[in-house]
Amino acid sequence: MNKTKDVLIIGFALFSMFFGAGNLILPPLLGKNAGSSWLLVTIGFFITAVVIPFFGILAHAKLQGTMYDFGKKVSPIFSTVYCLVVYLISIALPAPRTASVTHEMAIAPYFDISSLFTSTLYFLLVFIFVINRSKVLDLLGKFLTPLIIFILLAIIFVGIFSPPVSHMQQGIFTIPFVDGLLEGYQTFDAIGAVVIGGVLVVSMNFNKTVSFKDKKTLITKAGIISGLGLLVIYAGLIYNGALFSTTFPENATRAAILASLSLQTLGNIGATFLSVLVALACFTTAVGIITGTSDYFKGLCNNSQKAYIITAIVSCFIGIIVGQFDVKYIINIAFPALMFIYPITIILIILNILPNKLAGFLVFKAVVLVTFLFSIPDFLAFFVDKKHLLILTKYIPFAEHHLGWVLPAFLTLIIVNSIGLLKKKT
Repeated sequence: MNKTKDVLIIGFALFSMFFGAGNLILPPLLGKNAGSSWLLVTIGFFITAVVIPFFGILAHAKLQGTMYDFGKKVSPIFSTVYCLVVYLISIALPAPRTASVTHEMAIAPYFDISSLFTSTLYFLLVFIFVINRSKVLDLLGKFLTPLIIFILLAIIFVGIFSPPVSHMQQGIFTIPFVDGLLEGYQTFDAIGAVVIGGVLVVSMNFNKTVSFKDKKTLITKAGIISGLGLLVIYAGLIYNGALFSTTFPENATRAAILASLSLQTLGNIGATFLSVLVALACFTTAVGIITGTSDYFKGLCNNSQKAYIITAIVSCFIGIIVGQFDVKYIINIAFPALMFIYPITIILIILNILPNKLAGFLVFKAVVLVTFLFSIPDFLAFFVDKKHLLILTKYIPFAEHHLGWVLPAFLTLIIVNSIGLLKKKT
């Protein structure tokens, strides 16, 4: 076995999995708003957009199972509900967002067509590919990712060496690290790691003579390579967003900022080429999400092809409805759902990479329950006046930053393990 070659192949596969085209519109606006605080924003974004998803892959390498296995230590019912919620969120938010990004980057700048028309045509095509399960998109994906990376690196390096201003302006974020951390939720990559990471890990063509330890080392090294690749792209786009911040209109959308960056650095041809590539990559992402969701419900219904088709129809219909809205609106409506599901996902990932002696059944139940309870105020904050929640949040550390679940969850982890250790000694 050529270990170096295997590490590079798996590393690129992981990179491609996390490198969602829709995510590319997030870093430049972060940079614009962060200004001179771009590094703190980058660190926060990197934690939730890369590090946690990478841990998700490590958890899959340890479990060698499916998404269901992530939560089964809590209870079978919990794990089933968790899977259903994750799939429903996937078809209701990240999948439609790909249509919205496509419209804003590749259609609206060149054609006078309504977003409803774009999303309708877009998901009709998605449905055709989902039903036919064509391998054309898999082949296309192998060429799309390298081309997009090449153009993005060109944008980043041209931008770094020819900035429009000599110094960055001050950012608007009060706590840049936290803003970067929460924006990383919008990549949906922690959820992506849980949903399709298992498929990727299990399908890796390992030599049967290789030990479990060597496999884990291989995945770890590959994960580091993919993580470094994402860091370069994300940090470069955030940094360029900060460098070029004065050139963007005050209320410019995320997609418009990325398009403006490509136009200023690569000219009209480069900007147009990037728009087309991003649209194609978004399309492959939407097909992948809806195919995976349809497969899941097909499995729940005794391998029924009818269930597969119905799920695909419903998913595409939701995509048409939600996908007609602009990216900013979809990102805003995604926040409540992410405040609910992301903390639980992060905790499940962390618990599953811990040694089994530190993450038994009782630990899983207690920590996940506490995480859920302390995430409720963050979820409710989007629907009720924050004054009504003050009695709950004013005593919870970091609650004002939508991170009220963090300290209680980790304290519960320590306390439950300490109690277990004391019981063993007595």
